[in-house]
Amino acid sequence: MNDSAPAPAPRRARVRAPELVGKGGWLNTGGTGYTLADLRGRIVILDFWTFCCINCLHVLDELRELEEKHRDTVVIIGVHSPKFVHEAEHAAVVDAVERYGVEHPVLDDPELATWKQYAVRAWPTLVVIDPEGYVVAQHAGEGHAHAIARLVDELEAEHAAKGTLRRGDGPYVAPEPVATDLRFPGKALLLPSGNFLVSDTTRHQLVELAGDGETVVRRIGSGERGFGPDAFNEPQGLALLDEHTVVVADTVNHALRAVDLGTGEITTLAGTGKQWWQGSPTSGPAREVDLSSPWDVAVFGGKVWIAMAGVHQLWTYDPEAGVVAVAAGTTNEGLVDGPGAEAWFAQPSGLAATEDRLWVADSETSALRYVDLDGAVHTAVGTGLFDFGHRDGDAQQALFQHPLGVTALPDGSVAVSDTYNHALRRYDPATDRVTTLATDVREPSGAVLAGSDIVVVESARHRLTRLRLPDEAVRVESVAHRTRRAATEVAGGKLRLDVVFQAPAGQKLDTRYGPSTRLLVSSTPPELLVSGDGAGTELSRELVLNADVTEGVLHVSAMAASCDTASDNEYPACHVHQQDWGVPVVLVGDGGARRLPLVLAGMDEGA
Repeated sequence: MNDSAPAPAPRRARVRAPELVGKGGWLNTGGTGYTLADLRGRIVILDFWTFCCINCLHVLDELRELEEKHRDTVVIIGVHSPKFVHEAEHAAVVDAVERYGVEHPVLDDPELATWKQYAVRAWPTLVVIDPEGYVVAQHAGEGHAHAIARLVDELEAEHAAKGTLRRGDGPYVAPEPVATDLRFPGKALLLPSGNFLVSDTTRHQLVELAGDGETVVRRIGSGERGFGPDAFNEPQGLALLDEHTVVVADTVNHALRAVDLGTGEITTLAGTGKQWWQGSPTSGPAREVDLSSPWDVAVFGGKVWIAMAGVHQLWTYDPEAGVVAVAAGTTNEGLVDGPGAEAWFAQPSGLAATEDRLWVADSETSALRYVDLDGAVHTAVGTGLFDFGHRDGDAQQALFQHPLGVTALPDGSVAVSDTYNHALRRYDPATDRVTTLATDVREPSGAVLAGSDIVVVESARHRLTRLRLPDEAVRVESVAHRTRRAATEVAGGKLRLDVVFQAPAGQKLDTRYGPSTRLLVSSTPPELLVSGDGAGTELSRELVLNADVTEGVLHVSAMAASCDTASDNEYPACHVHQQDWGVPVVLVGDGGARRLPLVLAGMDEGA
């Protein structure tokens, strides 16, 4: 026996990877297009993403460390696969790549050609291709960076031994920097001095502008990503806590920060700098509880309310007690009204407070919603995850497209920063109607009142734009859209749901304290499910779909707990694997699928 012989390569199911195609072309490559043959010898990770999706933005940040560590062997390629009509515009993809600091090649696939070739079902999805051009792993959702990092280590060792690994510089070519005072600003705040404070999101700073909205007075923060006393990480929302203190939604740091307007000092109010995961505390001392992508903040009812985009909830921070708590939302993604504990949101991204309402821009449902003084959630405009467009008129028929901001107006109406429609819209509760105030404001992400004017954050034009509030709204032609996301065709009646989970190598299911798995199923609309909804401990379940409901969304949440099996470890490490899916389905009769398999993170990467 030769003790020096290399260990046999792990057995993995391998499928030849389909080619990469997309009519939008390539970004971050200096104009060069690539095929998989060009990348042979490298480990390729495809990141199927769309820039509206908060989970996709989480994955971009999860991959940064792996990307840096394995830059000579791994090529990450973002495959941009749009949901909204605006996301199919090439210029918008170019902006998003810079906005979110994407430092790898991106294939713009506006017609979802590569998405379909790889049978992708959800945003985000990661696909790993080995140096010989075979798919060896596919993961949906976020939280897989550590598993993929282990797989990369294995593939490097395996293919170095085979002589099929090629090291060297990757195809990424950084774009030329552009000199502007602001770069993709997020939100703005009118200060007591009459100046404006703007979150300069892409440059990780706050910028104070003079009352003209153009002259830079000072910059707060180092301009480098970080969580130290002089750094932010893609900050967004701003709110005045008192005349000397601004609360900042420090989005990618998963934290609330405070800025002293006198000294510019930055301190942390809430969050640990780590992202909240299922099972983590949802209340307690503010600096001991994890948050998840806070996108905006507003003071309402004596507390700071937080649009917690990363988990589809609203939280509160009590500045007197120094505690945080969930105020509304279940973490399920969708549009459901009712008591705060039962309501569903979908990436809330903008807040505005009045005396009796907290208005919410619920971006992924393209909806305008509000919370009343009793904590109940109501929808003013919007119908769900997959209907959007630009339509004025009665609130029941009006449409937005992924709004990110909302601003309370003096007459009790609200202005909506209708981001993907490049418009400023107005909803009047007195008439229950929506009108258009202005068009051709490029990706507005927020707005603030300044006297009789409204100052709009034109994020994709890197500036503030002052508009006069008109007496009458501007009318535009109505356009309605449905989501571009392909639905799964299923048969009516019985549908077998199988959440496939296998504990990773060296781990086993933890059954010491009862069942180690949990499955929660619901639907939008609720009438879609005749039976099979609710919670249980088995990861397989028979659903019965209502054949009279032609389409909808199945919401599936699965969890499994596993522990290390090392026999010499008295206290083995345990791991929670959790994933949520929103699966659009269309009922097509007997020709549709009767089984819906979903893969839960935790399987051996080649399974």
